[in-house]
Parts: sequence; C-alpha cells; structure tokens
Amino acid sequence: MPKPLEVNDNSQITIPLRNLIAIIVFVAAMVTGYFATTERIMLLENHMEIMDVHVRQNSEFRIRWPRGELGALPDDAEQNMRLDYIEEQLDAMVCGH
Repeated sequence: MPKPLEVNDNSQITIPLRNLIAIIVFVAAMVTGYFATTERIMLLENHMEIMDVHVRQNSEFRIRWPRGELGALPDDAEQNMRLDYIEEQLDAMVCGH
C-alpha cells in the first residue's frame, strides 16, 4: 500500500532548473506584456479624450464663428466700418434728397 501524501510547510518539491528558469521567463514575459498592453490602452483612451475635446471645440467654433460670437478678424472689422460709413452716406443722400 502506497504511503499517503503529506503536505505541510516542510514539504519539498523538486523541479529541473531549466523548467524553473523557463517558468520564470514566461511569467516575466506575461507581466511585461500585460503592462505594455495596459499602457497602450491608457494612451489610446487619453488620445481619444483629447480628440473628443478638439472635436467639441471645432463644432463650437464652426457654429459660433459665423454668428460673430467669437469675435471677428481685423479685416472684417475694417470692412464693417467701411460698410457702415457707406450706409450712412447713402442714408444721407436718400433722406437729404
């Protein structure tokens, strides 16, 4: 009859050194792969959030710029002053007639 297996804190396990080294290398490769994958996912999520901010800003700009809510170019301001002057001149000519 075989002796029953006893497992306690003094139990010993024998494993060939090359198998132990292979297990350690495998675990190290898996840990490195896990952290590289996690880093890449976080980088892509961050990039996506930045792109989302840019898209929202672009949409806001696209809507608000033509309305004049975000200001105007200096050339536009000069052109508007000239048009206002011409309108005043026309009004004076029509009303003064």
